Amino acid sequence: MKAKKIPMRTCVVTKEKCEKRDLLRIVRTPSGDVIVDPTGKANGRGAYLKKDVEVINKARASKILERILEVNIPDSVYDEALSLCE
Repeated sequence: MKAKKIPMRTCVVTKEKCEKRDLLRIVRTPSGDVIVDPTGKANGRGAYLKKDVEVINKARASKILERILEVNIPDSVYDEALSLCE
């Protein structure tokens, strides 16, 4: 029997390759809104963050998501991401 392929993605902060289920996807939708995508299937440009409080706080401080998604990110997005990783 063939083994099931596990999707791997890279965290934009730590540059660590992890299983997709261990990461949070932050998406800039085609309309320009920024959302946290728990399903990993929303339309738009996405960036992955490890589900870790330190990583999310580091992303907020370094503004790496703003550079990658090319849009200002409200604090509510980071707060929602923090609530999902706890």
